Amino acid sequence: MRRVVLLFVVLAAGCASKPAPPDPVVVARSVTDVADAYVRSYLEAFPEAALSIGARDPHPGQLGDHSLPAMKRWEQREDELLAQLKKIDIKPIDGQMEAITFKFMQHLLESSVGWRACRVEIWNVSPTWTGWQASLPVTAGMQSTDTPAKQQDALARWSQVPKYLDDEIDNLREGIKLGYTASKGNVQSVINQVEAMLAEPLSGSPFVQMAKGAAPKSNFRAELENLERTKIRPAIVKYRDFLKTTYLPAARTEIGVRSNPNGLACYAAAVKYHATVDMTPEQIHELGKTQMERIQTEMREIGKRAFGTDDPQAVLKLAKTDPKYRFKSREELIKFAESAVARAKAEVPKWFGHVPGAPVIVEPYPPYLEKTAPGGQAVPPSADGKPGKYLINAYEATKQSRAGLESTAFHEAYPGHHMQGAIALEQENLHPVQRYFFLSGFGEGWGLYSERLADEMGLFSSDVDRLGLLSNEALRAARLVVDSGMHALGWTRQQAIDYLLAHTTSTQSGAEAEIDRYIAVPGQATAYMIGNLEIRRLREDAKEKLGSKFNIKDFHDLVLEDGSLPLWVLREKIQSWVAEELKVKK
Repeated sequence: MRRVVLLFVVLAAGCASKPAPPDPVVVARSVTDVADAYVRSYLEAFPEAALSIGARDPHPGQLGDHSLPAMKRWEQREDELLAQLKKIDIKPIDGQMEAITFKFMQHLLESSVGWRACRVEIWNVSPTWTGWQASLPVTAGMQSTDTPAKQQDALARWSQVPKYLDDEIDNLREGIKLGYTASKGNVQSVINQVEAMLAEPLSGSPFVQMAKGAAPKSNFRAELENLERTKIRPAIVKYRDFLKTTYLPAARTEIGVRSNPNGLACYAAAVKYHATVDMTPEQIHELGKTQMERIQTEMREIGKRAFGTDDPQAVLKLAKTDPKYRFKSREELIKFAESAVARAKAEVPKWFGHVPGAPVIVEPYPPYLEKTAPGGQAVPPSADGKPGKYLINAYEATKQSRAGLESTAFHEAYPGHHMQGAIALEQENLHPVQRYFFLSGFGEGWGLYSERLADEMGLFSSDVDRLGLLSNEALRAARLVVDSGMHALGWTRQQAIDYLLAHTTSTQSGAEAEIDRYIAVPGQATAYMIGNLEIRRLREDAKEKLGSKFNIKDFHDLVLEDGSLPLWVLREKIQSWVAEELKVKK
């Protein structure tokens, strides 16, 4: 009897000590708390970033501190948030929106920690959008200055440019000391860009241009001109002189990041960070070559039909060199882009259930950037109502082939990045971290997917413009080849330029700008084709399994409704949707 009683006591004690299952409400709240803390901490650290991601500007009079001690504090904050996230078991909320937020945060934090192997902050001399001379002017152009209070905020924020550039110099000195440097060619490009900024009249400064729209009797323009003349330009001169006299001689002659310390580890981490996948350089390289073969087969078909030759290189040469395929003026190029955007906007309701209300405007890059800028860039609409922008490169317009411009417009505006970003911003029930933060594998994958979708939508004007689609796809396939080639497999800059020229409609200057961009931002260029192929594969798989039940509007809305996602999360989501639709069908 005593044994029975003891056994009962032991069993009862065991039952009593068994923890209660986690409350789904508590789990969901814990995920939201971590994501809230991340957004809040990020915008406290980098307040001006709010303008470029569409968030509300928390401190419009402050420019973020990116000194090395400040960057170390930010890394510590990331580590704290990741540790909090790892304590959460999301099984009780499987299928809920917070589970997707958890997976987004998991990728964002883990890939950011991995990316630290690159130490980008101590060698960031970049002629593309990651360089301050490209990013800060765009950010300044997005700041609201329509009231006296907002004007004073703008003056306060941009008066901190000298401190920002002093920190850049200190960071680069540390990079030299530790053996992390940018390539000499990119350093010279940035020197040229900065000197072009300094050659502009005061009225042409992107900081002075914040005065556009100010009241006629306002002193705002005069205050901005004084700020530019007495603080900003002297700081830019100091930075330029440092690059010329100290940094350029110390910069690396090799173009690949593999020549920096931990370079190959950096490249693997960069691919994971940008493309959201684990792939070796060799896998990326071979994927690029395979896709190039597919694209050239299509080029042969369009070449026979519209150009009288089935030789892809001959077709591309005709599109690049024959005057009848070029623009006659800068104005014609810009109007052509505007027409493509308007035509696409009118067509998207047939392919999407959710069409965003935020407008987009076509605007050329500023003159000092356009020579080395990419073909186009999307700037998202802002939280305070400013429209999105499609920044277009009109440099040497009469040398630019018409082939490719429409495709780029569809990539950057409708149904591409503008639509993608605006939909995320309008999803009020979506966590801000997913509304504001961009993952290249998904985001750029969607942009490239949008170009092929535009063909399905009947948006291309002619076979010449469809050749631009193929050329743009070839460019993204080429990126897989040359990015892995340069950063991990020993390719030279000229070898990479020649590969682009042989396989796309890129001009000489365009190819050089593209290659220098890849040199400056290892791994990012791989995201486009990798993401596009995954979205396309998920669509075809869903269509095959659902048959007549497949609805393209539902698929597109599902892909875009949660903002930018790691590709593995998108795959889980689409597969779950297909499974649920099949259950309903039965």
